[in-house]
Amino acid sequence: MGRVISIANQKGGVGKTTTAINLSACLSEIGQKVLTIDIDPQGNTTSGLGVDKHAVENNVYALLLGENTIEECIIETEIENQSLISSDVNLAGAEIELIGIDEKEYILKKAISKIKDNYDFIFIDCPPSLGILTTNALAAADSVLIPVQCEYFALEGIMQLINTIMLAQRKVNPNLDIEGVLLTMFSNTNLGIEVIESIKGFFKERVYDTIIPRLVRLAEAPSHGKPILEYEPRNKGTIAYLNLAKEVIDRNGTKEESVG
Repeated sequence: MGRVISIANQKGGVGKTTTAINLSACLSEIGQKVLTIDIDPQGNTTSGLGVDKHAVENNVYALLLGENTIEECIIETEIENQSLISSDVNLAGAEIELIGIDEKEYILKKAISKIKDNYDFIFIDCPPSLGILTTNALAAADSVLIPVQCEYFALEGIMQLINTIMLAQRKVNPNLDIEGVLLTMFSNTNLGIEVIESIKGFFKERVYDTIIPRLVRLAEAPSHGKPILEYEPRNKGTIAYLNLAKEVIDRNGTKEESVG
């Protein structure tokens, strides 16, 4: 049965979407069957995986509104083993459109349960806010992967997210766990090193050994509709995300081969 991991941080610009794109692609590269669900109205994960978000009608918006089944919304990307449920800007209106619908917090969870066995990993890229979209993602997830930028206010933002996770545990998903904490956008400065020490001091073994460096190519790749693995295979960012993929597999006891 596939593990459902929401990638979340209420603070924007921390490498959340970059991680959704590149971790998904690197896991696919090493033989895992992956479904990535873009539940951020910006749709950047959709674009970053090479899909035109304006050209897909059967997307996560249609899924949440009950217009399409989850099977109808899954599309295959050009990356082997990598499937996607896309997003677009209309998703921003879901907050209002879902008012009055019973158990609206569990729409995504119920849908995913139908196809969970078909994948090794299912990633949900959350918007940088707390609303019905993020609530759906946290209700559906087994765990949360938290990207944290190596900067001064990192811990402040992360404490807000911890409070959100605790609230989700009480209200919609008592079994929700922290998958891991990923340090991103690292520059080899005294401040960057201090942030790493403070995050590791707080989260201890939950922090991944892999640290994602701040790289121009890593930031560029999504605008070309490619994960860094395809955009620049020998880039330090490619190596970092491949190492992260192996850590994720190791933590979950998954063999480096697909469910089929």
